[in-house]
Amino acid sequence: MTRIKPKHIYIVGFKTNNPSMIDISLIEAFKTDELFFKLNTYNHLTKPGWCCANDDGNGFFGDQFFDPTVWTAALRKMAATFDGVFNVVGMSLRNELRGPKQNVNDWFKYMQQGAEAVHSANKNVLVILSGLNFDADLSFVRSRPVNLSFTRKLVFELHWYAFSDGNLWATSNPNDICGRVLKRLGNRGNFLLNKGLPLFLSEFGIDQRGGNANDNRYLGCLSGWAAENDVDWSLWALTGSYYLREGVVGMIEYYGALDSDWNSVRNSSFLQQISLLQSPLQGPGPKTDAFNLVFHPLTGLCLVRSLNDKTMLTLEQRTEKQGHDDSDKLFKSRFHMEDYVHL
Repeated sequence: MTRIKPKHIYIVGFKTNNPSMIDISLIEAFKTDELFFKLNTYNHLTKPGWCCANDDGNGFFGDQFFDPTVWTAALRKMAATFDGVFNVVGMSLRNELRGPKQNVNDWFKYMQQGAEAVHSANKNVLVILSGLNFDADLSFVRSRPVNLSFTRKLVFELHWYAFSDGNLWATSNPNDICGRVLKRLGNRGNFLLNKGLPLFLSEFGIDQRGGNANDNRYLGCLSGWAAENDVDWSLWALTGSYYLREGVVGMIEYYGALDSDWNSVRNSSFLQQISLLQSPLQGPGPKTDAFNLVFHPLTGLCLVRSLNDKTMLTLEQRTEKQGHDDSDKLFKSRFHMEDYVHL
């Protein structure tokens, strides 16, 4: 097991850059006005530990460590705690519901109760609902809508990882597997976008060391889908390492965007690959001066007309100026598999 330096080495960075946060609790840190990013609080487990397994007793309502009454009360308390705190913009009610007890009727019963509990204590935060089967399936809300007393603040979330399909990305034609997975995704969650409902890809990620063919091929498919649908997302993970994980001190997180020193980027090529996804491509707001893009998911770059030779095309990182260049309007937007490059 890979280990890193003792945690006191990394406290130095906090002392240098955020000295006021050293001696305050995590909750108070979330409230500080020194945070320059927005937070979505996430209820992961009732019994602390590493998440997740089908048989960990935390998977679904009524499991050994998952009392719905206690859970609802905790949601209400956390919502009240962050009422009026501008850093906290959303609350995900539960991470990756799973296990043998999961069923649609109890999902509706308790997720609606939890959503109302959050709203009653905090009228401002978004209420984010996860699906079944490790948050990979929301198909059941296609025909049975969520019934709540409030509107315009409900969001659905999905998780999507390469390992959810075993090693198929590495052993199959990536175009074929991408087509099959996107069809499944359409049935399990993407249909919500067609209904005008917000869908948040709240977890995705790859091994940042770059040598995992399964992850690398999946990322091209995911990036094309996310760009085409202008999906909001959250990456697993920023974390470069852990003080303590599963009994191991200083374990490195190879899915982390940061290196184990929490100072440098683990994989700069990955940041380029997702750079276009960090910009709004379809909104919000009125569609003015619209333009089309041809996106290359493998690199994260877009096809543009060369500035040096107008008869030539080149791959470049998209800029706002380029986006409104009339010459780029000649290209029809295509975010489908004909633009997917075989690895």
